[in-house]
Amino acid sequence: MPMPFYPEPAYTHGQAPRTGVLLCNLGTPDAPTPSALRRYLGQFLSDQRVVEIPKPLWWLILHGIILRTRPRKSAAKYASVWTPEGSPLAVWTAKQAALLHDALEDAGHHVLVRHAMRYGNPSIASQLDALKAEGATRILILPLYPQYSGPTTASVCDAVYAWAARTRHIPELRFVNHYHDDAGYIDALAASLKNHWKRHGPPDKLVMSFHGVPERTLHLGDPYHCESHKTARLLAQRMGLQKDDYQVTFQSRFGKAKWLQPYTEPTLVQLAQSGVERVDVICPGFSSDCLETLEEINQEAREAFLHAGGKEFHYIPCLNDSPGWIAALQGIAQQHLLGWPTQAPDRMVQASAKAHALAGGAPEGA
Repeated sequence: MPMPFYPEPAYTHGQAPRTGVLLCNLGTPDAPTPSALRRYLGQFLSDQRVVEIPKPLWWLILHGIILRTRPRKSAAKYASVWTPEGSPLAVWTAKQAALLHDALEDAGHHVLVRHAMRYGNPSIASQLDALKAEGATRILILPLYPQYSGPTTASVCDAVYAWAARTRHIPELRFVNHYHDDAGYIDALAASLKNHWKRHGPPDKLVMSFHGVPERTLHLGDPYHCESHKTARLLAQRMGLQKDDYQVTFQSRFGKAKWLQPYTEPTLVQLAQSGVERVDVICPGFSSDCLETLEEINQEAREAFLHAGGKEFHYIPCLNDSPGWIAALQGIAQQHLLGWPTQAPDRMVQASAKAHALAGGAPEGA
């Protein structure tokens, strides 16, 4: 039986087409509770882009073990970073969307900007529906993942394609795959380092921690490992760092498979044991502070480094709502919006009417 199409919003002839931008982030539970984590993890870990294990076997592991034990532990971790406004990831992503809208507006681009989560709320499908209802006939999908990877960027594409498969009148779609080497993005990272070092001085070692993925994805052609290292290299060059001044690591392992190495926390322990007294940790692959940066790095990794003999641990926050990051997003969006109409809706109506009149032979201004 074919899947039903989503109901289409009412269409008005002569309605000016609009352009939309959808910022997409990974996702977050609705609350730091076991029940909310069970729903969130169930959706996240059911994605075959995230866990590439044969589906029947993984279903038994996921529902028989993981979703029975992990939600309570994860809920406690989320509770340690939850804010009065909600999940840090949700708060920062919403702010980024609002600030990007204002930046584009100030630059003369009157576009709709919304944000969505690949897992959790607001969903990608619901936000695409909302953009269509607001008149968007062209939509730019902008994942908040600077480095491309199958479990992140490609999974966003999957969600958009799934929505399109059930949509009768599909808008024109464009996707931003990566911007790991974008000059504005590198400048924003450099500015955050400079601001921190201006206040605290440089460390003995800078650790650039990226989210991990299974090592097999590298051998299967995923460019994430290479793009992460290129980001690190460009940032180091921008800061005038030598190879011995910084270390690239990968965090957030899941399961027993071999993931990209070196791993972040063991590396920090080794640095402390080798006599490194102060480390600064930055997470260039995360656009917003979240559980993986605030709890895993600034709590667990900090404790591991200090317990192993380190003296000072400085976590440098993600780009969040920094002016440099918003400017970088604006530049990336503008680059990929080229050729699409982004003027005010009333001007588009006037332009459309003028073109129609000229095509029909009516005198200009009639």
